[in-house]
Amino acid sequence: MTDILPMQASHSSDTLRQLSRIARRWTPLEELQDTAIAEVQLIRADSATSYCSAVYEPCICFVIQGSKTVQLGDKEIVYSGPSYMASAIHLPVLGRIDHATPEQPYLAVKVSVEPQEVAGLILELGDKAPPAGHEAICSEMDCGLSSAPMDARMQEALYRLLSLLDSPEDIKVLSPLARRELIYRALMGGLGPRMRRFAATDSQANRIARVIYTLKENFTQPLRIRELAAAANMSESTLYHSFREVTRMSPLQFQKKLRLHEARRLMLAEGLEAATASYRVGYESPSHFSREYSRMFGAPPRADVSQLRGAREASLPA
Repeated sequence: MTDILPMQASHSSDTLRQLSRIARRWTPLEELQDTAIAEVQLIRADSATSYCSAVYEPCICFVIQGSKTVQLGDKEIVYSGPSYMASAIHLPVLGRIDHATPEQPYLAVKVSVEPQEVAGLILELGDKAPPAGHEAICSEMDCGLSSAPMDARMQEALYRLLSLLDSPEDIKVLSPLARRELIYRALMGGLGPRMRRFAATDSQANRIARVIYTLKENFTQPLRIRELAAAANMSESTLYHSFREVTRMSPLQFQKKLRLHEARRLMLAEGLEAATASYRVGYESPSHFSREYSRMFGAPPRADVSQLRGAREASLPA
């Protein structure tokens, strides 16, 4: 299944051109790059890529230009700049850059968002709802990943946030206000109804969000569906069905992807051997770990980590 967010008109607004310029200025490397604003990261790619595995955290990701496909289980969302995507929960995904060139690179901004920030703003808004007729791209009622076009007001709010990178003395005071405006614009736009469902404590989506948090915090432990269902006040069958609706995968598949991502991080960042990393994330058999790792990342652990290190060193400026 594929949902496609269509390209906007080719004549970009002045704000969009300004966004492109400031994003390029602060992205010297083709990778996810931190900024002086702790919750903001920038992404640039100069060419199309193959699928790469990642774990999305709760965030709003703004695509300024270029095009990307994100695969969540059996679901594909294709989105092009200018648009934005919201991840309400931690989600293991596959992503690839579809359209990017050195002259017109893929440019995106990731803004981390805490669920309590969304919930607090919803309480302040009360019954104020987004206007009708502006639906997000994702046909499933409670899909944990959705996307919508970025209108002029959203572009202006994003520019106000990114422009703070040029005046670091203002970041501490003004960046929380700029981030809050972006969350507000998302709540009042096409993603608003979904964001509200995940924030509502009595909703099925919110219960699954709590289950996902529990899995994320305890992914090294054996999976106990009965305990998860009891904690969420759901039957096991309802939990399984609702979990698949939100994440497009089973709880076991979700746990496995979290384990493999963490093992990859441990080997790459901390230099652990594959066997040690496999035990650390909950595997009992290194050979079983190696097979599942190869299926997910396309190469055995040692070869994959060596390739990642080589690519990282090659991207560093001379």
